[in-house]
Amino acid sequence: MHTDVDRATYKFITEYSEQNGGATPSYATVTAKVEGFEYIPEVSDAYTYLAREIKGYSAKQAVIALFRSGEFERKLNDLSGEEFIERWLPEITEGIRAKTAIKSKVGRTLTEIKGSFLEEYEDRKSGKSNKRWDTPFKPLTKEISGWFAGDVYGIMAESGRGKTYLIIKIIDSLLRQGANVLVKSYEVKEYVWIARLISIISAVDEVFVDDLGRRLGIPNKQILSAKLEGLPYEEFTKLLVALDSYYPGKLYFQGKSDPNMTRTLDDLDRELKGGGIDAVFLDPFYGLSDVYGKNANNTTGGSAEYAATRFENIIGDNDVVGFYAVQATVEKKTMDEDDVREMNLPTRDQVKTSKRLLDIATNLISFDSIEKEGRAMVGIEKGRNGGEDFRLELMALFDYGVLKELETGEAVAAEFNF
Repeated sequence: MHTDVDRATYKFITEYSEQNGGATPSYATVTAKVEGFEYIPEVSDAYTYLAREIKGYSAKQAVIALFRSGEFERKLNDLSGEEFIERWLPEITEGIRAKTAIKSKVGRTLTEIKGSFLEEYEDRKSGKSNKRWDTPFKPLTKEISGWFAGDVYGIMAESGRGKTYLIIKIIDSLLRQGANVLVKSYEVKEYVWIARLISIISAVDEVFVDDLGRRLGIPNKQILSAKLEGLPYEEFTKLLVALDSYYPGKLYFQGKSDPNMTRTLDDLDRELKGGGIDAVFLDPFYGLSDVYGKNANNTTGGSAEYAATRFENIIGDNDVVGFYAVQATVEKKTMDEDDVREMNLPTRDQVKTSKRLLDIATNLISFDSIEKEGRAMVGIEKGRNGGEDFRLELMALFDYGVLKELETGEAVAAEFNF
């Protein structure tokens, strides 16, 4: 707004609206109260046309203001050419575009939908579509039909129960299917995370078989302490050399203390808009700075609610699969030395987070494990398309990268020479 009349008109209308429950004043009231305001009756131009003209002018003014601003010159001097052109400038101009864009189309009609719907159905049937991915466990895939682009999945477990191993197992499965995966690991550093991935890869490849006939991977603790020797070390170096070409899919990793780690939802949206990402993992969700940022609606937990809704929108707008992890707190039970702890899958009321975060999930996946017994369980706490109360017991030997379904039928019989 470049005239005093424009500014005075805007100020009067907004103040009137605030004082009168959102209502706007009549043209006669504005004319009487704002000196210099000129009312033009019976404007016949379409609203969309007028809005486009105003916003088009606004976009030009915003670009002019950008080039004249001290921030533009400062960023030009402070950033490298690549950072300035590929990161900062697109981020700013995208913000201008979003604020000044006009959507003239209300939605897609059934005539427009039917062709693309049939095409997507045939792609899914033939396995060509990248809109759906299998889970690592066949019974879970059968129950929820897989992970779908545009949907959000929550993973919850108590601290120290192997939640990150489950997440890495899911990521390994996606990468094997050719998915490109972005991981933001806010609590685990790169070396530790990749060490677990290597154990899982080698376990899936069944690199070793122990005296009990169990197929195992490279010991994770020995990777962490750099004490691999003999055959395990040989397999480790062999796998490490081929690591970047091992998967059909591609991993984009940001770990704790990584200088490239980004923590805002604006960053995530920009990263996904670059294209090429099929799935994104936030481990944990409260690693985002937005969760503790400005309280958007002035209510308790308002910033977390806003962050959850924004995350859901980003996943939908970019048509990727979204995963987040949250920690549950299950009431501790005292046990005698002879007692055996039962696996106890957490429920949604045991997760101390915004209810909105739980609401956005298509499925809430709960997880528990008893590592010393080699057992784990995965379940569905919430399912929009059914599946609630589903439980699947798993073999869990985390140090050897094993997290898989219990073998049945011929596989078990073979071990016992039946």
